[in-house]
Amino acid sequence: MDVQALYHLFQSTFQSDANVRIQAELQLKQLEGTQGTLLASMQIIGSEESDMHVRQAASIYFKNAIKRYWYENESTPAHLKIAEADKDTIKANILQLLASTPTIVRTQLLTVLGVILANDFPTKYPGYLAQVQTLLQSQDPKIVFIGLLALKETTRVYKFKVSDREPLDEIIGTFFPAIQQIGAGLINANNVEAAEMLKIIFKCYHHTIQIDLSERQRDSASLVPWGTLFIQMIEKPIPTEGLPADLEELEKHPWWKAKRWAYQCLNRLYTRYGNPPALTSESKFKEFANGFVRNFAPNILSAYLKQVELWVAKQTWLSPRVLCLIGNFFEESVKDKNIWSIMKPHSETLITHFVFPQLCFTAADEALWVDDAVEYIHAKIEVIEDFTSPTASATSFMTTMARYRQNSFMQILNLANSVLQKYNDAPVDAKNPREKDGALVMVGALAPLILRKKSLASMMEPFFVNHIFPDFKSQYPFLRARACDMVNKFSDLDFEDTNNVGVAFTGLMECLRDEELPVKVTAALALRPMIRHEAVCEAMKPHLQFIMHEFLAITNKIDVDTLANVMEEFVEVFAQDLAPFAVQLCEQLRDTFLRICADMGPTAESVDDYSDAAADEAADKTMAAMGVLKTMGTLILSLESTPEVLNQLEIALLPVITHTLQNSIIDLFDGVFEIIDSCTFSGKSISVNMWGILELIYKTFKESALDFMEEMLPSLDNYISYGKDVFCQNENLQHMMYDIIETVMKSDRLGENDRVCACKLAESLLLNCRGHVDKYLAPILGLVFEYLGPEDRIQTIEFRVQAIEVVMNALYYNAAATLRLLEESGQTQRFLTVWFGNLDKFSRVHDKKLSIVALCSILNVPVEQLPAALQSGWPQVLDGLLTNFEGLPVAQAKRKEMEKMYNIVSDDDSDSDSDSDSDSGEDSDDDEDELEAALAGEDDDVEEEWVDDEEDVYDEGHEYLEFLAQQAAKRANDAEGEENDDEDEDEEEDFDDLEEEIYFESPLDSLDPYVIFREVFTGLQQHNPASYNELTKATTPAQQEFIMHLLEVGELNAAAAAESA
Repeated sequence: MDVQALYHLFQSTFQSDANVRIQAELQLKQLEGTQGTLLASMQIIGSEESDMHVRQAASIYFKNAIKRYWYENESTPAHLKIAEADKDTIKANILQLLASTPTIVRTQLLTVLGVILANDFPTKYPGYLAQVQTLLQSQDPKIVFIGLLALKETTRVYKFKVSDREPLDEIIGTFFPAIQQIGAGLINANNVEAAEMLKIIFKCYHHTIQIDLSERQRDSASLVPWGTLFIQMIEKPIPTEGLPADLEELEKHPWWKAKRWAYQCLNRLYTRYGNPPALTSESKFKEFANGFVRNFAPNILSAYLKQVELWVAKQTWLSPRVLCLIGNFFEESVKDKNIWSIMKPHSETLITHFVFPQLCFTAADEALWVDDAVEYIHAKIEVIEDFTSPTASATSFMTTMARYRQNSFMQILNLANSVLQKYNDAPVDAKNPREKDGALVMVGALAPLILRKKSLASMMEPFFVNHIFPDFKSQYPFLRARACDMVNKFSDLDFEDTNNVGVAFTGLMECLRDEELPVKVTAALALRPMIRHEAVCEAMKPHLQFIMHEFLAITNKIDVDTLANVMEEFVEVFAQDLAPFAVQLCEQLRDTFLRICADMGPTAESVDDYSDAAADEAADKTMAAMGVLKTMGTLILSLESTPEVLNQLEIALLPVITHTLQNSIIDLFDGVFEIIDSCTFSGKSISVNMWGILELIYKTFKESALDFMEEMLPSLDNYISYGKDVFCQNENLQHMMYDIIETVMKSDRLGENDRVCACKLAESLLLNCRGHVDKYLAPILGLVFEYLGPEDRIQTIEFRVQAIEVVMNALYYNAAATLRLLEESGQTQRFLTVWFGNLDKFSRVHDKKLSIVALCSILNVPVEQLPAALQSGWPQVLDGLLTNFEGLPVAQAKRKEMEKMYNIVSDDDSDSDSDSDSDSGEDSDDDEDELEAALAGEDDDVEEEWVDDEEDVYDEGHEYLEFLAQQAAKRANDAEGEENDDEDEDEEEDFDDLEEEIYFESPLDSLDPYVIFREVFTGLQQHNPASYNELTKATTPAQQEFIMHLLEVGELNAAAAAESA
């Protein structure tokens, strides 16, 4: 490869002339896979004579090529594979190249090294560790730094690797004592280079303890020096010289990054391996944890408390990430009795001076609110889970203390009460609204605990009257928002005075009209739980159009996923009230959806093109679009009794469906297929517009929706079921549906769940188009027997049942033709064996009815057309019929019970909040004596979670984890032979009946199996006595009696049907 020519191409990618740039990029693309190109790129990268922008361009090109083509698979084109000779050269020189390049280029090369190590280390990169050791033993700090970087990329390989960790043990034994000594030598330095090296050392250690803690690291000979180094880093005063004034930049400074990683290492050691209550009794770390919590954790806690003391005294600054890590450690410390005994004397101070200030509305919060209200909402209001937020960490620490340590619960409520009382008592110009906000955050975070204790819950109504309701009209927007949030947090609180419910609703409606977007959003979210109050529901009805308009207006300003859930519930609850302007609402939802899709913009071509911020923004918009889709689907289903409205809704939604499918917005396929299902199901017919959509579904399936068979199935089934007249006459539609079935059954990409869906689609085609799809009978059977034929091809019971049912449907469709096809393919005996061997698996009503009509169809086939296998086993057909009839009443009873259960759940939901357990508070002044009395109340029906200070605290789910650990240990002790014996039998024993699909509809629903059996059985007796005698020759007296019963039921049902007709 001509190095100069390649250099010129990289240089041309920076030309101002777009044509020159594009031409250069195309030529570089063509050079991919050309032997020598990557090596020439390395020369350019490593040459100090090269222009910096050229070196940077070459390093990016080099990185991308390595990421794409270093690991080869079957889909890698031969001409793009990197030659082994080139790979060896790259591996031999990559560390030297790292040492000779500036930071901006080195970043790209570290990615290259990581890819190589992830694929080749250790077996294909045998000399690598020796190279790293040489670098680390250098007397030149710059070379040692490269050695640390190289070691970090090596440990990163094992960060999340569960197995094959033996090479890591060797690395820990060989390198970690050395890098710990390097770190100890750097800890007293004050230069930035020392900070960078310490950060890398700590990251190396953290990589190795992410999944496991090796025996070497558990040994005190390793733990003591490393733990000492971490604590030294935590306690080290940061050199002030050269520090940036901007706090965001300060957090990114190497010294603060090094501190953060020291905290992370200590936290990981304690929370995953060193905290006894967090471990199961079977854990291999139990002994280590007992020693750690006695000998090491107290030192860590003392170091953390010292840093908090300095922070409270404003003698040091702590980065938000460090504050978060400290809060996480404190939370874990609440659980172990030994560490809690050390922390307990500090608990009130921590609540007052560590937790409370972080919960108050800050100047930074206000600046964000003013500068970017949308970002404020994402950061402070619609927070899913933020594992890096100091506020979230402090809140979690506080709620854990309140939940498990009664004394702390009192301390928190007393502090909140004193702050709120102070606010009420202070003159207007002396009130501190930021502190009041923090106090309300504290109380709101404890809402689930307060509401569980009736004596405390009864005090909350006067609390709202005194401290919350006035803030609906506060001059401070953040307090108006907090008032709405508190109504939401205490949504399960039952007010004794119904007027207070009205005050809350009126306040929320006023806040929904507020000019401040965060206030409007919190009000909208709080309106949702108010629906449970009947009086509020009635009061809402005149304002529904305004409320929905405001919801949509908010959605057009910000993508709030939870707001979509609010809209969906309003549509569901107020469907009939929204009907007069449902079309207008649907059009607004459609426009909102299309606006969100437009904001998504073009998708990035690769992961490299996506920044984290862009990915987060795209995810937010996708979730918002999904929520709008769900609301539209709910609107359609809620108005299924109004066909004239449905038709207009369908027309309004066509752009939503076409835009999503035509542009292959895969993330929204699920929601769009639900919309199509709702449109086709609600009207029980297929409109002209929706027939056009079917063709688009088929096109999308072939191009990009192969993996969405499960999501498409309900819609496709609706098209066949409710458009059967068109399907029966349209061969093109039939072919499309068969092609979908065939594609799914043959695809190597799909699993048995998808093939179950294909079988259900085949069933729908055969059941609904009887007599009109003869040409597809043989091909469908051929697809199914690709799996039913071999004994071990099918893995799951559900697929086996569904595959058998396809053949049963074929028998019902045309028994004579199906039997002939089975005989021609040599599958008759195999199918009968599988069918009758699995009769007990046909547990649902539909399964049994289908089995009955299929067997009756066989009885109708002339004897001379029956295969020999059936003739010899003719009585077995009657046995199968009787078996299905015996189980049918049980299946029907189960189905009715399930339908009844669903209705009961629905009724319960609407009435569940009609009774109130709350006792009214006697005084609005929640002083300390009242709190203590409430906490000591004996009238509560809830089980207290507070534990004695001398006891450990176990997390939710600990018992389940303990059970799993014991089961795993038990299995490990079982003999391997015993474990593997009778595997198939175990599968059958573990099989649960397939769940009844209560919303599933088919043409069989209208058929009476008793009537059909009576007609077939008596017809056989009258017209083919020889076949009848052969069929019944082996029946027992009990079977004969049961047959007579079936015939009587059939006769009664036929008479009843004739009378009702």
